[in-house]
Amino acid sequence: MTPTERPSRIGTPLPPFYCPLDRDLLHPRAKEIEARAVDWLDTHGLYPDPVERAWGLATHSADFSCRIIPRGRTEPLLLFTQWNYWANAVDDWQDSGAGDIRTAAVADHGIRLLRTLENPTAALLPDSPMTRALTDLVRRTHTLLTPVELRRFAEGTRDWLLGATWQAAQAERGSMPTLNDFAAMGALANGTRFSLTWSDAAAEVRLPADVLHSPALQALTDAAGFVVSADNDLFSYDKDDHLEPREVNLVNVIAHQEGCTPAEAVPLAVALRDRVMALFLRLRDHLSSGADEPLTRHLEALGHYIAGCIAWQSRAPRYASPRNRHTLPRNGARLPVRYTDTPSDPRTAPPPLPALAHWWRQTPP
Repeated sequence: MTPTERPSRIGTPLPPFYCPLDRDLLHPRAKEIEARAVDWLDTHGLYPDPVERAWGLATHSADFSCRIIPRGRTEPLLLFTQWNYWANAVDDWQDSGAGDIRTAAVADHGIRLLRTLENPTAALLPDSPMTRALTDLVRRTHTLLTPVELRRFAEGTRDWLLGATWQAAQAERGSMPTLNDFAAMGALANGTRFSLTWSDAAAEVRLPADVLHSPALQALTDAAGFVVSADNDLFSYDKDDHLEPREVNLVNVIAHQEGCTPAEAVPLAVALRDRVMALFLRLRDHLSSGADEPLTRHLEALGHYIAGCIAWQSRAPRYASPRNRHTLPRNGARLPVRYTDTPSDPRTAPPPLPALAHWWRQTPP
């Protein structure tokens, strides 16, 4: 099936992305890291057949990893890349829409995965290639990360799993959440802190706890996660538009709340995304003033996270030739991306969403 046989509900091309950040950065050893990661996947037999392998590689998880971490040590970046290939396989299972993928199954798998990360010898998951690959990842992660980094990674994994469970519950109930609920919980499934732990590990950035967990930096991190989640909801919309009930994403949530079509909801979603992006830039500038070198590099990593995700998603066949329209991913498939340095919504006041409004209180007028 070709994309023209079933047009996109949100239309093409995608709207311009407000992203006045350094763009198209890529780690200089990206090709080496990709080759080593794919060899690891094949050694562990992560994919049961060539078709699943093709779709697994279509995630371009190495490209994602090497774009959001364009500088830093190779070994942490390789391990992060392997985690991403593994996590995308889990994510595809959770999002498959299969009748047996119930909230209870997602929650049960999630807590077992989290406890395995914290205690590799707990023996909580059934033997399988996925479990054996996970065991290898966890063992090497415990060896490579410091105790503080390991705790950050566990907390980021918890965010991802809680968000996935919440989304599964919405789908199982056949309900669409309010925009405020989605703004508070939807981005958790994006795994922002899961990823940013590795940005700091690769760069050997170790912030003091009172800086890392300060309200302002936590607000900035959550704002970055919201922007990346909103962008993903645009890039991945066609990939999931066959699901019934409809996928819980920013576009569908707004369409449901406003009583409009998904295409009509896109400008509203982009406007909200752009207001958060503008806040991110202001708050990052505020925190950069007088920041020491570790904090400066951490703030730079947050920018790489946003810009790198846009560049990666535009190049990933997972989104550019989605599985619900193609038997196999098309090599070289891309979604054209346009950028703008001007937000579609110029308002600087917080949106009328209590779940987001407290971010604005972290930035001086």
